[in-house]
Amino acid sequence: MKEDFIRRKERWAKKMSTKERSIRPNAGRLPPGQHEVSNFPVLDLGVHPKVSLGDWQLKIHGEVEKPTTLNWNQFMELPQFRDTSDFHCVTTWSQFNMEFEGVAFYTLADLVKPTANASHIFFIGYDEYTTNTTLEACMDDDVMIAHSWNGHILTLEHGGPARMIIPKLYAWKGAKFIKEIIFRDHDELGFWENRGYSNTANPFIEDRFA
Repeated sequence: MKEDFIRRKERWAKKMSTKERSIRPNAGRLPPGQHEVSNFPVLDLGVHPKVSLGDWQLKIHGEVEKPTTLNWNQFMELPQFRDTSDFHCVTTWSQFNMEFEGVAFYTLADLVKPTANASHIFFIGYDEYTTNTTLEACMDDDVMIAHSWNGHILTLEHGGPARMIIPKLYAWKGAKFIKEIIFRDHDELGFWENRGYSNTANPFIEDRFA
């Protein structure tokens, strides 16, 4: 586990220094049951909260040594991270090579310093959507809070001003309109997880439903 974490952080550091490109050949990367698209479909709870940048805040707390609340300017002053990854929706569509820009989860973790008890993450959006995953899943080299997509500001329908991106999991784990991140010492199911969706959401084994 420790060696895997070190390898992930090394890859992330290379990406931060722009010394590594993450684009891969398409062959063999489409999960089972998925089809490739070139557009970016909109799927959510149907609630699009309009939060101005002046009112936007991100609260990060729970099993951390330094809980913090960031306003938009403070968020944008953190080291910026650009990464190209694939996006897999449980409704069977995938898009390759989507370029997102924002703040890496590594950066946020370094800021708040998770305690030894931290094992899971719980996300809450401004639309009151919730979802969950493990701390290990978030501490991957491609996980971020994104504010831009393919060189453009993330629009409201796609979760702007900022949303979670967790490329190796189905996209419902990437909460839109992110407002709160809670580090926990236990797991708690989110909106779709309480309604029959998988808790682990691995697209490469069609881990769609509980």
